[in-house]
Amino acid sequence: MSAVLDVVGSVPMQVREKKVMIVGLPNTGKSHIFNNLTGQYSVVANCPYTTLELQRGHCRVGDLAYEIIDTPGFHCFHVQSRQELGVRVAFLDERPDLLIQCIDANCLKQSLRLTADLLELGIPFVICLNMVDETARKGIWVDSKGLSRRVGVPVVETVAVEQMGTDELKHALALAKTGNVGVRYNREIEEKIGALQSRLPAGSPFSHKSAVLLLLNDSDWFETLGKKWGISKIKSLRSDVENIRKTVNGRMAWLMNQQCAAWVETIASGIVKKNKLALRGFSQTFANLSRHPVAGVPILFLVMLLMYYAVVNIGGEIAAWMNASLWMPASASLGHLLGAGFWNDFLIGEYGVLSLGLANALLTVLPILSVFYLLYSTFEDIGYLPNLCVLTKRIFDRVGLCGGAMMPLVLGFGCKTMATLSTQTLRTRRERFIAIFLIAFAIPCAAQMALNMSILGRKGFIAFGIAYSVLFAAEVVAALILNAMLKKEAKGDFIQELPPIRLPNLRAVLVKTGHRLQDFLVEALPVFLMTAVILFAAERIGLLQMIREILKPVIVGFLNLPLAMVDVLLICLARREAAAGLLIKLVNEGHLNYVQSIVAVVLTTTFVPCLANIVAMGKEIGLRATALMVFQINVASVVMSGLLFRFLKLFF
Repeated sequence: MSAVLDVVGSVPMQVREKKVMIVGLPNTGKSHIFNNLTGQYSVVANCPYTTLELQRGHCRVGDLAYEIIDTPGFHCFHVQSRQELGVRVAFLDERPDLLIQCIDANCLKQSLRLTADLLELGIPFVICLNMVDETARKGIWVDSKGLSRRVGVPVVETVAVEQMGTDELKHALALAKTGNVGVRYNREIEEKIGALQSRLPAGSPFSHKSAVLLLLNDSDWFETLGKKWGISKIKSLRSDVENIRKTVNGRMAWLMNQQCAAWVETIASGIVKKNKLALRGFSQTFANLSRHPVAGVPILFLVMLLMYYAVVNIGGEIAAWMNASLWMPASASLGHLLGAGFWNDFLIGEYGVLSLGLANALLTVLPILSVFYLLYSTFEDIGYLPNLCVLTKRIFDRVGLCGGAMMPLVLGFGCKTMATLSTQTLRTRRERFIAIFLIAFAIPCAAQMALNMSILGRKGFIAFGIAYSVLFAAEVVAALILNAMLKKEAKGDFIQELPPIRLPNLRAVLVKTGHRLQDFLVEALPVFLMTAVILFAAERIGLLQMIREILKPVIVGFLNLPLAMVDVLLICLARREAAAGLLIKLVNEGHLNYVQSIVAVVLTTTFVPCLANIVAMGKEIGLRATALMVFQINVASVVMSGLLFRFLKLFF
């Protein structure tokens, strides 16, 4: 029997779990490693910021039990974003017994900077040298044994996407070491570090690294220690730091960075061998073209065109076939069995639990989402999204957003809630506010975009082009207005992680698509069913008609939409997929003409953000700002949609 056993869930109480944190730069395969070790599933993608919060799982190797913690991307201990700050604080809060540093073998030097920091902590760790298959194809060889000798910790080669090296990594956990001495600063700096260490309270964790951060005048670290030790102690410590810094000749940060860079170069030059002839492959050419200001636009257009026709012609046809083959015969038989009356209306009527709820979710929405998520996951794993960020940066640079805001905006096309949380990577509140507004306003999440494609696909590609041109223009105008209104702040430099373009792994794409569809069924299906019940009850007691009459001047008078759109907007509050599913029903039944279909898609895309996104907005910018933002978005949505109808009626 194999000595390696995976256990997901709880472990025997008599076995003490060792706490293991997986750390590494963004996009180095940490979540893949987490999945392989625990047997759980955390979403993985070939782009940064896929993991935004700590993820926990468990595994057991022989008699040893481990709690595995996956962390967001982390460059070094001198942090540059709120997200990285959260990872650094986790070292203090979690107090891990050992670490796994995940390194992309293609980006060894960048990761060695973090390795130097980890060596200063005194925590045993293991290096997981991931993606070694890619370096081999590029003619690059990384001497993992040499790296282990130089750093003093076990190094395990892995290809995480293929689950290669997982067993070796599990066994290496028992061999984790604190490693050799890392960066040796010059004598003057080391003396200052030692002097400051002696002033730290007894039992201070990571005293050497803590002293380094204090000498670098890291204000966030001062604040973190202040919460731990008290403000009075920190004030005294600040005074000591200032006195020590005054005695150092030259620029402290520059000197320390130079010596760290020299250490990294020494390690890397001794263990990396490259072929003299470097071949320029298709992946590099495609990456360059996809972010080029001229070639990038038609590539984006082709990507959108591919997704549009796949959703409309494949997803739509599957949905139509399933409805005709499964639901229509089933509903006819059930209707005949039940006869007219309450149960007929409750189960298969206009607001029936089975018709509007179950069948709408499983037979209309699910096939469309399946096709869309399959393609979206493919482009995600190819690595196209970060290159798209570089392409769009040139536009949003002009409207007050730094380049770093592009990744959260692009992630909004996947999940607006996670995209909102990813804005914590932005340095200023102004940039976060603008990015969060734009994510909530006119960016459709993946599920809504798929269903919008299906809705507008029934009217033709021109209708889709009009609707999304309007949404794009709305984003730009909103950004310009916010840029003019909000107080200017210094923008950060644009540093975008650009992973290599990779051939997607079919198994990984299918697994990720399956998990996304599973999440839809777990989270959205109950909403579909509950929505049907609530609308049925509201219709029965006359509440729905009362709301319709109140909103009639806006819906019918100003927006020129059928009164049934009230139902769609009410459902938007709970779940966009459910609202879009009802909108598809209205289009199929002929309640919306060409112009009304375009206006309805624009209205539902820009209308009140879903509840989950509102909660994320409140977490990032506060409840008062969130309430004001939601009100402004709804007013802008209604006014813009009404004006759009009047404009389109001039031509159609």
